[in-house]
Amino acid sequence: MENFVFQNGTKLIFGKDTEKLVGQESVVYGKKLLLHYGGGSIKLSGLYDTVLQSLTEQGIETFELGGVKPNPRVCLVREGIKLCKENNIGFILAVGGGSVIDSAKAIAAGVNYDGDVWDLFNGKGVVKDCLPIGTVLTIPAAGSETSNGTVITNEDGLYKRSTSHNTMRPKFSILNPILTFTLPAYQTACGITDMMAHILERYFTNEKNVELTDRLCEGALRTIINNAQVVIQDPTNSAARAEIMWSGTIAHNDILGTGRIGDWGSHDIEHEISGIYDIAHGAGLAIVFPAWMKYVYKHDINRFVQFANRVWDVEIDLNNLEKTALAGIRKTEKFLSSIGMPIRLKEAGIGDEHIEEMSKKGTEKGPLGNFAKLYETDVIKILNLAK
Repeated sequence: MENFVFQNGTKLIFGKDTEKLVGQESVVYGKKLLLHYGGGSIKLSGLYDTVLQSLTEQGIETFELGGVKPNPRVCLVREGIKLCKENNIGFILAVGGGSVIDSAKAIAAGVNYDGDVWDLFNGKGVVKDCLPIGTVLTIPAAGSETSNGTVITNEDGLYKRSTSHNTMRPKFSILNPILTFTLPAYQTACGITDMMAHILERYFTNEKNVELTDRLCEGALRTIINNAQVVIQDPTNSAARAEIMWSGTIAHNDILGTGRIGDWGSHDIEHEISGIYDIAHGAGLAIVFPAWMKYVYKHDINRFVQFANRVWDVEIDLNNLEKTALAGIRKTEKFLSSIGMPIRLKEAGIGDEHIEEMSKKGTEKGPLGNFAKLYETDVIKILNLAK
């Protein structure tokens, strides 16, 4: 087990009607905030009115910036930074899913940076401090409600890049599973895939003697799998929605990565796909992860056998470990397909015309991944496996 420091300072407020507490939680950080959100869904659901009323009751002056898209754009981030600077805003409230929260984090980092915010994503600048942010989560998926990172897309060059800093962690996050009842099945499935991928990136490690976090990862994966079909077929099942929402947070709040070095190669490959094709991050991960598994499983076949056995209940064939490992990969693919996810590029309407470009861009700063190092030629082969 690796040495580690675990610190996650996000206050989590979980349960029914907790969005009504947003005012009293926000006022701690000032009387002026930026309310950041996506499209019109929070207004249609009534959540917008609830949040605004709670803020007004605390005497908070609210400035608004909506319009966040999936794979959030740096152009809107720049607009948010300008708004915050011009109005001396000291707190950002993100109401939405991972894209909204990531956009809010980027704004929070950019306000205190003397330069263009994209510098913080391309390596030219360093995040030093961020405005405090809070969240009201509406889409369980990215885990951004407690994480210290953000991912932003730059349409100039079609780059999708990440950055992180501990001050990016939200000061509080409000999680009410009932707010997810109206999510479309596809969006729910994308979120389920995203949180599973966060766990898998940590699970596939070269570190030995990590039994506790292995078991935690496996338990979280099984919980997601057990509840996935329930929430897709019965969207208003509050018990299953609660399990999924809490799993998404646990998947990316760093506890499952303690003492181990995660991989993250599949995420980096997917960023190139969604950067160019603008598909949902979860859908991209459903395509990439099985292909990555097929390409690297021989690197540590025993770990893949363990994954197949403990997560998918595949009986271990001691005379043919490869058979067991491959059965686990097939079950992963079958599950993702069963919840409506594409598992091939062609299923998402993506051809092979940009495979070499994506592989080159993804590895321009060096090889991807930690479990097995991936160079440009490796990424090309993985994307070809995903066709």
